[in-house]
Amino acid sequence: MQETFDQLGNLLLDAVPTILLFILLVIAYRWLIYGPLTRVFERRRALTVGAVEDARRAIERAEAEAAEYAGRLRQARAEAYRAREHRLQERNAESEAALGAARKAASARVEDARAGLEGEAATAREAIQASAADLASQVVRAVLPVVAGGAR
Repeated sequence: MQETFDQLGNLLLDAVPTILLFILLVIAYRWLIYGPLTRVFERRRALTVGAVEDARRAIERAEAEAAEYAGRLRQARAEAYRAREHRLQERNAESEAALGAARKAASARVEDARAGLEGEAATAREAIQASAADLASQVVRAVLPVVAGGAR
């Protein structure tokens, strides 16, 4: 058994330089490769996370601008609709005014024609009454000689 311990001790003693070299390699690896590589990965991750955050902010800004645009578009459509309604009301009012003026003009013409007809009728009555006396005297003159001739 002693021999096994001696061999084990010699083996450990021979392994000390290998262990020291391994520790030195681990330290060199940490200092030369792992540290810079970790820093690069952290920087890359920070840039990626930053880019994602920048993209999210850009998306939020775009959504806000789209919402603002949609609001302005709704407002413009409503304004155009109100303007169209206003123009329609103006046209209707103008049409009503034109119809009213045409009705007044037609009523005035009818009244003028009625007054003219009444004037002509009055003139015709006067002419008939004036000529009635002449006709009566002509009838009397025409009938009297016949009546007077028949009585002789």
